Amino acid sequence: MENNPSSSRVERKIIERNRRNQMKALFRELNSLVPHQSSKEAISLPDQLEEATNYIKKLQINLEKMKDKKNMLLGIERPNVRMNNGGRTVRLNSPRIEIQQMGSALEVVLITGFDCQFMFSETIRVLHEEGVDVVNASYKVIEGAVFHSIHCQDRESANGAARISERLKNFIYDSSYSAF
Repeated sequence: MENNPSSSRVERKIIERNRRNQMKALFRELNSLVPHQSSKEAISLPDQLEEATNYIKKLQINLEKMKDKKNMLLGIERPNVRMNNGGRTVRLNSPRIEIQQMGSALEVVLITGFDCQFMFSETIRVLHEEGVDVVNASYKVIEGAVFHSIHCQDRESANGAARISERLKNFIYDSSYSAF
């Protein structure tokens, strides 16, 4: 074996060049898999790596959300919705309903998870059966909870509000226990 220092130096240079070329090829492949902003500028290698890292983290978060939603839809896992209530966290284990009466007007607030959307249509059905005109209905999704707000007008009397309130509460709370 020859002990020539210049030949070993040349071999190390070749090995290092091959390593750098292989790394460049891997970076190009990684960069091609990441969606980019429509920018004509060349992105530096550290920026490309940061962009790829952020994209992978975003994909992981989306995957976890999709797994949770799949489990919820399949009924494998019951979601616990967290709400901020005066600075403290409250877990919603079942749907809730709040009914306020203002003369002949009623405001019904129904709070459900994504798995209890049928309760909104059933609440509307109960209101119609009780002779109440629905004036306005809207909803808002906040941290996995769906807040339905239903504004109604009672055609009959203010005394009907207590009956309607009792019927809706019985429906919601009896349904929530049997649904789970």
